[in-house]
Parts: sequence; C-alpha cells; structure tokens
Amino acid sequence: MDLLCKNMKHLCFFLLLVVAPRWVVSQVQLQESGPGIVKPSETLSLPCGVSGGSSSDNFWGGWIRQPPGKGLEWIGSIYSSRTTINSNPSLKTRVTISKGTSKDHFSLSLKSVTAADTAVYYCAANRGGGGTNSYFYYWGQGVLVTVSSASTKGPSVFPLAPSSRSTSE
Repeated sequence: MDLLCKNMKHLCFFLLLVVAPRWVVSQVQLQESGPGIVKPSETLSLPCGVSGGSSSDNFWGGWIRQPPGKGLEWIGSIYSSRTTINSNPSLKTRVTISKGTSKDHFSLSLKSVTAADTAVYYCAANRGGGGTNSYFYYWGQGVLVTVSSASTKGPSVFPLAPSSRSTSE
C-alpha cells in the first residue's frame, strides 16, 4: 500500500480527504421535515430526526439556512444535554431551538416569517461533549421552505353536461 501511495500520491490524498470522512459521517443521519409553504407572519416549525448514533452521545444540534442565490446562514444551535441555545444575533428575537425528551430529535421555531425567510433549511450536528457549534460534521438533506401568501389550494374541476348539438350528432 505504501508503494502504491508513493506512486499515486494524488489518488491517496483524494481517498484520505473524501472517502475516509464519509465512513465517519455515515454513522449519524439527520432528517428535516417541514411544511413547504408558510404564510407571512406565521411561525415556521421544523423538526430534525437524529439516527445512527449512540443514545448516550451528546451533540450540538444546529440549524443553517441558504436563501435562493445566497450563501449559508447559521440560525442557531442547542447542546443535547442542556437547554443552552446559541443563535444568530440578527434572528435571536424570533428563534427558538428545542430538544426532545430523548436525544433523537431537536426542532426549530422561527416566528413572524417574511419572504426574506424563504430558504433551504438544514439541520446539522456535531457529536461529542467537547464539540462546538461553530462547525458541523453531520448534515441533513435540507428542506425548502417558501414564505408566500399565495393559496396552496388546487384548481377546481366542474363536470360539464353535453350540449344539445353534441348529443344530436
């Protein structure tokens, strides 16, 4: 293996950076779910399910969002064994992050949403008691949330009776 790596330095470096972390990251899975569309001034509620880790593991659970055409924005984080919440100062008055009674989920609540809150929302986590909320190893797939006053009701369909002309032919 050592000789192979000497001859294929770039491939080995690639494997160390890309493949090895995937083995570690695959231990924990996160899954967001959400309403898709929220009306302005309402409260957005998003749960995040955590699976694949030990139930005794402590972790930072966080929420990050990405508005259309913009970069990632950290919303806030909570430590699984405490009720301490750290949040983005620009969102602090509207954000609540809570944990479940067990360590298998945590959730985001964002009050008084506006169109500016339209984004893909990601839950993320960093395991371990010595962890931090400044970066996350584990990420969910993300859920698109659109803030809009548009109706989500589908079109109405009415049956039409045949005209007398079509029945006489």
